[in-house]
Amino acid sequence: MTMLDRMRRHKNWLKWSLFLVVVAFIALYFPDFMATNTGAGASNSMPVARVGSEEITASAFRTAYQRQMQAFTQAYGGNVNAQLLRQLGLEQQILRQLIDERTALAEARRLGITVSDAEVAHRIYAMPVFQENGVFSVELYGRVLQNARTPMTKAEFEQNLRNALIVDKLRAALTDWVTVSDAEVETEFRRRNEKVQAELVVFSADAVRGQVTLSDDDVATYFEANQENYRIGERRAVKYVLVDVEPIRQKIVVPPADIERYYRDNEAQYTTPEQVRASHILFSTEGKDPAEVRKEAEAVLAQVKAGRDFAALARRHSDDSSAAQGGDLDYFGRGRMVKEFEDVAFSLEVGQTSDLVQTPFGFHIIKVTDRKPETKQSLEQVRQQIADQLAYERAQSQARAVADQLAREAKTVEDLERLAKGRGLEVVDSGFFTRDEPLAGLGPAPAITEQAFQGESGTIQGPVRAARGFVVFATTGSEPSRLPALDEVKDRVREDAITARARELAAERAKELADAFRSDFTAAARKAGLEVRKSELVTRGAVWPQVGISAALDQALFASARGSVAGPIATDGGAVIARVVQREDPTADALASSRESLKQELLADRRAKFFSAYMLKARERMRIEVDQEAIRAIVGA
Repeated sequence: MTMLDRMRRHKNWLKWSLFLVVVAFIALYFPDFMATNTGAGASNSMPVARVGSEEITASAFRTAYQRQMQAFTQAYGGNVNAQLLRQLGLEQQILRQLIDERTALAEARRLGITVSDAEVAHRIYAMPVFQENGVFSVELYGRVLQNARTPMTKAEFEQNLRNALIVDKLRAALTDWVTVSDAEVETEFRRRNEKVQAELVVFSADAVRGQVTLSDDDVATYFEANQENYRIGERRAVKYVLVDVEPIRQKIVVPPADIERYYRDNEAQYTTPEQVRASHILFSTEGKDPAEVRKEAEAVLAQVKAGRDFAALARRHSDDSSAAQGGDLDYFGRGRMVKEFEDVAFSLEVGQTSDLVQTPFGFHIIKVTDRKPETKQSLEQVRQQIADQLAYERAQSQARAVADQLAREAKTVEDLERLAKGRGLEVVDSGFFTRDEPLAGLGPAPAITEQAFQGESGTIQGPVRAARGFVVFATTGSEPSRLPALDEVKDRVREDAITARARELAAERAKELADAFRSDFTAAARKAGLEVRKSELVTRGAVWPQVGISAALDQALFASARGSVAGPIATDGGAVIARVVQREDPTADALASSRESLKQELLADRRAKFFSAYMLKARERMRIEVDQEAIRAIVGA
C-alpha cells in the first residue's frame, strides 16, 4: 500500500467518516461507504435486504451508493456517471458489501461479542478531528458531524462506530492466534526477491505441427481417452422479449432547460479541483521513540536544505513504499491527504521544500514538484454529453416500464408472445445453451442464464437487465448433461489431437538434444539450428522470451545453480531447455530492513484470508433475503 492510499484512508478518519468501519472491514471486504443521505425511491426505513435478524434499510443502501458515486466522481470527474456505474453493477457490489457487514455483526452477536458505551466514548474522545488543543470538544464534535458534506447525527455516528468496534473485536477474537514465523518471512522474502537471468532454447509445437498426420482411428482413440473434455453441460432453452433501450433513446429529445438544470446541480462533476504533485520522505514513528525519529528527520532535512538530491534521499531514508519512486506521490487534490500534510503541500510553491511536518504517520519532508490549477468544463463543452446521458436514463426508465408491464401481464409463453406482438416487439427463441454460452441475440447474459437454470419451465421471469435493455423470458426446454458422439465434435477433437501430438514431437526433440545442451549449450543450439534467447535478470512470475509466464520454468530455474542447464521443461507451446546465466540473491541487509514490514503484511494477509473463509461459512448458515425491486428503485435502473 502506498503512502497516498494510507493517507486517503486516514483522511476520512480525521475528518468525520467511520475510520473504524474501514479498519474493521477493509481487510475483509470493502472501503468506507458510511454516511447519511435522503432521496427519492424506497422509504428510508424499509429493508432492502435481511441477513438473519439484521436488516439493510433503504437509507443505508442509498447512503452507501451515493457516497461511492461521489467518490468515483471526485476521482474521475466527467469520465464517470451514474449510467456507467450502473452498467458496471455498482449497486450489486455495494449490496454484497453491506450483506457482508451485516453477516459479521450477526456472527458477533451469536458469539456474544459486545461493545460498551464507555468503549465507544473512549474511541471518540481519542479522535483528533474532535479535539481542540489536544482535548476533546463536545461543541466541535457536533459541528464536525453537522458540517460534513452529508451531515450525520451523533446517534448515527455512534451506532456505526459501535458496529465497527464490534467487528474489530470479532476479527481479533477469530484471528489473533494466527502467526507467521521468521523462517516463513525469510522464505517469502527470498521467493519474492531472488532473481535469475537465463538463456532459453524453445522447441515450438507450432514449428512441427505441419509434420503431424492423423488417421480417423487416431482421432477416435484421442477422443476415447479424453471424452470428459468434450462433455456437453446441462442445457436450457428460453423464449424472450428484449425491450431494447437504444431505439427508445434515439427518439428522446432532452429539453435545453433540463440539460442546464442538470449541469447546475452537478457542477462538481465537471470541475477538476486544484492539484499538486509532491514527493516526500517519511520517517515513521510507529513503534518508535518520536524524539529519536525527529533527530533522524532533522539530519536528513539539513541535507535537503544543503541541496542534496531529494529523490536519492527519499530512496535511502523514507519509510514509505513510495521511496522506490524517489518519494513521488503523483498528483492529488484537497481532501485526499491528512490535514497537516495537505495544508503544507498546498502552501508550497513548485520546487519548494518544507520543514518537518508531523502527521499521525510520523515526520515528513515535503517537496512540491508541480501544480495544476482548478479547471471547469463549460456547459457548452458538456452539453451533448449531458443530453446523451439524460436521454439514456430516460430511455432506461421507459424500457423498464414496458418490461415491467409485460412481466406483470404475461402468465404464459403464449401471453408473452401476444403482448409482445401488440407492442411491435419480437419474441426470440434462444435455442439450447449451457451455463457458459451466450444467448442468441443477446450475447453473454449471466443473470438470465442463472434464472433460466433455476426457474420452472413455462414460468415468466424478469425483467432482467441485459447489455441492450430489459428482458422478459420463460424457460421452454431443458437437456441433461451428456457426452457427445464423436461426429458432433470431430473437428474440434482433430485440432486438439494434432496440437497434443505436436507438443509430444517438440518434447521428444528436446529430450533427444538435452545431453548435448548440458555439454555445450551454445554449440548444441547452433548445431540444431535453434535460436538462443536471453532473458533479463528477473524475479518469479516474469514473462520468459518465446515462452511467456511459466510456473514450471520458474520452479526449474530458481532451483538451479548458475551455469546449470534445466530441462526439457514442458510448456503450453511445446518444450524449453534453459541455462542459468546469472543469479542474484537478496542480501541479509535487505532482508533485515524489510523483515518486520513483510512479517506484518504476511500476518495481515493470513488473518484476512482466515477471517474471509470463516465469514463465508457464517454467511452460508444465515438466511439472506434481497428485494431487488427496491434496489432498482433506489438506483433508478
